[in-house]
Amino acid sequence: MGAGCAWDTRGMCVGCAWDTRGMRAGCARILPAITQACRAFKPASRVILTANYVEPALSVPVPKEFISLCERTFIRMSKFFKLRIAETRKETEDCISVRFDVPEELSEIFEYKQGQYLTLRAEIRGEEVRRSYSLCSSPLDNEWRVAIKKLPGGVFSSWAHEHFKTGMEVEVMPPLGRFYCELDPHKDTSYVLFASGSGITPIMGTLKTILRQVPKARVKLFYGNKNVASIIFREELEDLKNKYLGRLSIHYILSRQDQESEWFNGRLDIDKLKHYAKIFFQPDEVEAYFICGPQPMLLALRQGLFDLGVEKSRVHVELFNSYVEHTAPRDPEEAKALEGKAARVDIKVDGKSTSFMLPYGGKTVLDGALAQGADLPYACKGGVCCTCKARLVEGEVQMEVNYGLEDDEIAMGYILTCQSHPRSEHLVVDFDQ
Repeated sequence: MGAGCAWDTRGMCVGCAWDTRGMRAGCARILPAITQACRAFKPASRVILTANYVEPALSVPVPKEFISLCERTFIRMSKFFKLRIAETRKETEDCISVRFDVPEELSEIFEYKQGQYLTLRAEIRGEEVRRSYSLCSSPLDNEWRVAIKKLPGGVFSSWAHEHFKTGMEVEVMPPLGRFYCELDPHKDTSYVLFASGSGITPIMGTLKTILRQVPKARVKLFYGNKNVASIIFREELEDLKNKYLGRLSIHYILSRQDQESEWFNGRLDIDKLKHYAKIFFQPDEVEAYFICGPQPMLLALRQGLFDLGVEKSRVHVELFNSYVEHTAPRDPEEAKALEGKAARVDIKVDGKSTSFMLPYGGKTVLDGALAQGADLPYACKGGVCCTCKARLVEGEVQMEVNYGLEDDEIAMGYILTCQSHPRSEHLVVDFDQ
């Protein structure tokens, strides 16, 4: 984007003089910049989806190209497309990777950044089930591959392991997610990655992209598993290490198989992190850190980095849905206080409104709206992915958990509807902002 062209929290250009075409005078790269800005804002970018919203704010006509770009952003957050499975591959005893064939006419909609995820949808035993799986491929690979680990009692993962076959069609939402940073191909720097179990999935795409896109970058991966047999992508990781000698180092931490050094036995934790920082990297010289795994590991490592003086902006985290802690049953006195109370909820999405009554102690705002037939964007329902994010225009809610929204987003009034329960008599929730 042209020099001095900033985007405010609504995704609109601040301080730019737009010409009659709606483009900034002298800024020939404005449209690509809009695309990038839309992707950066993810679900929040819904505010710039319609000419009715944008044109009054800018006081000028909005170019068709701009609306087209915004529509593609909207498609990413709400629509599913049938993709054919091009290949399934067994990675470990309980993990498969699935490569999808994306036809040319959908390639632009399915463009992605390293570390993003796909949401898959299927009807299983008569019920719609959605699950989000990280892309383990790099955008530079020109392929779309996810890894699916079979979980004990996992409805979707068990079904996928049993039914996914080459040639089968699966409903897939275009890529979403914010587990990435922009890469400077000219920079001489380093990156440190931490993963546990299937947390290697988005890390794999990030690792491959950095090595190829930033020729002078050095990457250090610390990867926790039970034993050698459970290491997902082990052969591919070793091939990459041999290919990028001197630039990629990999350290395996095993919890159920002894290794020579005690610092590589057990689980990834804060003590190991601080030890590694003394030997393998200088915390203040690392461009960015990426952590993906279960909640206890993620929180410990993130805090460890903060203790070492690493700025929050350089630490990127991705939480496993399967490790999200659910809130304990409400206190009996609290439950009694909520009895009989209900809120009128007005949902706005795609310019349309849906109204319904929702008990304080009942379903979440998202589930209540879905029960009324509303077509709303959602994926994990675990407070992680932010696909269901919306703006609370009026009223108060209580969120059970929040692993996705940043402090500034909460200050702006955004909520995760999959976690929100009413705490006032009237709610206005706007998905178009």
